[in-house]
Amino acid sequence: MAKNELDRVQWQPQQLTRQEKFKKNILRNWQLYVMCIIPIIYYIIFRYVPMFGNIIAFRKYRAGGNIFGEQWSGLRYFKMFWKDHTFWKAFANTLILNIGFLIFRFPLTLIFALLINEIRNLHWKKFVQTVSYLPHFISMVIVAGMIKELLSTSGPINAAITALGGDKINFISLAEWFRTIFIVSGLWQSLGWGTILYLAAMSNINPSLYEAAAVDGANRFQRVWHVTLPCILPTITTLLILDIGGLVGSGGAFEKVFLLYNPMTYSTADIISTYVYRMGIGGTSSGGNFSYATAVGLFEGLINLVLLTIANNVSKKVSDSSLW
Repeated sequence: MAKNELDRVQWQPQQLTRQEKFKKNILRNWQLYVMCIIPIIYYIIFRYVPMFGNIIAFRKYRAGGNIFGEQWSGLRYFKMFWKDHTFWKAFANTLILNIGFLIFRFPLTLIFALLINEIRNLHWKKFVQTVSYLPHFISMVIVAGMIKELLSTSGPINAAITALGGDKINFISLAEWFRTIFIVSGLWQSLGWGTILYLAAMSNINPSLYEAAAVDGANRFQRVWHVTLPCILPTITTLLILDIGGLVGSGGAFEKVFLLYNPMTYSTADIISTYVYRMGIGGTSSGGNFSYATAVGLFEGLINLVLLTIANNVSKKVSDSSLW
């Protein structure tokens, strides 16, 4: 018996250390690691190295001088924007626009993905997906031009209003209309594109689950509610966490707001990123204050990090799904 046990020990494969496993994995998949070199270099040069520039938020910077600022100023610039009413108005506008857009886009994107998934005609399904994806690929400059043309006093929307007996509305110049324009145009652009991850998650659902539900007498709506939604819940949670983490961030909103807003709509259109642009490199009298603009941008990033962490921890406790 002891001899048989000794033979088994002798023939037992040697356990590899973590470093040996890593080296073996590199040798086996070296092509994939080579392909990762370019994106890694990109992120190092254009994402991580520029972070050193945030130091000018704590130093007095002058164009043409030391790239890291001339002298320490401490929290001076943070105290400046903390007392600036214009900054807090831009902060509030950022929250209102992002939260309003999230409230409409998140459920509508999920519902649209569920509807597309229920289409049984493959050709019609591909047609709907293609048509809904196309707005995402249109340049924001073109989108802004289309919006201005549609909403101009001589555009088709005002023509329809006057045909019905109403008065023309200068939508672009009225602050109370900006948020509606921003949200509606954003839904048109992102609704189809936002369904991609949901549809990818739905494609991985085991068809036997639907068959079992059908055998139990579940109709189509019940199969969606009891099978599809629970199966894609981790994807829903992850996307919601990312959206909440960017509520204070400008994301892709800067281009649209910058192209659509004007001094008459600042009260509802001015957001943190456009405020930073005007304070930092804008052509206004207050432009050129790089340290002040950097301090505002750093504060924005910090708030986003806090929101992302809170959303991740809440999701982990509620649904056991999280980013980390």
